[in-house]
Amino acid sequence: MKKNKLLLFLVPVMAALFIAVSYQYGYLEVLKEASSLKEAQDAKIRTLAKYLSLIEEKPKMEEALAVMKETRKADDSKLFEGKTLSLATASLQETIKGIVMDRGGKIISERVGKPEDSGKFTVITASLDISLPDVRALGDVLYSLETRTPYLVMKDLDIRVKAANDPRELSVKLDVAALTGRGK
Repeated sequence: MKKNKLLLFLVPVMAALFIAVSYQYGYLEVLKEASSLKEAQDAKIRTLAKYLSLIEEKPKMEEALAVMKETRKADDSKLFEGKTLSLATASLQETIKGIVMDRGGKIISERVGKPEDSGKFTVITASLDISLPDVRALGDVLYSLETRTPYLVMKDLDIRVKAANDPRELSVKLDVAALTGRGK
């Protein structure tokens, strides 16, 4: 009978211990794993929401990029272009010569200045000694130089009358600068 009583006592205790161990190592672990999976799922949902918002913003970003490209293209039109600094400077010289000769001027001499770095750009210069028939031609040349695109800047201007008895013909020394891109 003693064994029977002990057995009657131990069976419920063992059942209670089995239930406690099953609860501790079974049910609670399953709950912990389920909460871990739920957190991972929430993180993935948040990441997916971020991706979806970025995908929705793509047309706006493309429009902004197109505007930036147009702005860049417009800004580049204000720079002298050439594959090298020498070619850009030669283009500057040809532009100035064309303006002067269209107004009836003659080129006496021309020189190229040393390029100077200025931040993202390089400043190129050209110096020309020219002969102009009158003051009106000088005004036209200066107006054409100052109002054209790509921009030209007068760095130095020296005007002299060739003959005191006939003050119409002018001898002019022009130093003109322009910007070009750094990588050119």
